[in-house]
Amino acid sequence: MKPLYLRYSAAAVTAALGLPAMAAGITVGVEVPRLQVAEYHRPYVAVWIERADSSVASTLAVWYDIKLKNAEGTKWLKDMRQWWRRTGRDLDFPIDGVTSPTRPAGSHSMEFTEGQAPFAALPPGEYKLMVEAAREVGGRELVSIPFSWPAKASTELKAQGNAELGAISLQLKP
Repeated sequence: MKPLYLRYSAAAVTAALGLPAMAAGITVGVEVPRLQVAEYHRPYVAVWIERADSSVASTLAVWYDIKLKNAEGTKWLKDMRQWWRRTGRDLDFPIDGVTSPTRPAGSHSMEFTEGQAPFAALPPGEYKLMVEAAREVGGRELVSIPFSWPAKASTELKAQGNAELGAISLQLKP
């Protein structure tokens, strides 16, 4: 039989691991609409958080064609003009945990925990979630959702794109 202190330690560890995480964070939803066009290409998409002065607090995600030879997919990242001018041109690609392949039409969800890359610890203040899309033989679109951080209560904010983006959602978790 195990000594008493080992039995209680194991039970305490098991109980602690079973508790839900209570970290603040956000969930971002991005809809890529299905377009009825002769030549369809998946859009490049950048998702980032801006401070009130329009500087970039954190780049959360960049979807682009990472499979092209000689990293040629990075050549068209500059088509996402707002993101590129604010931060994209200063980054080295690929970025672990941030960049990934383009996504097909449909709804896509991404969760971020504050303080864990790429969602930096944000000081209290006013911010904007920015989502920009650009598509070859298509258009460009930028959608923003203003929010206050830290969240005082669980909140869901929404915005609607017109062409290259569909519904954009931001869930804040205190």
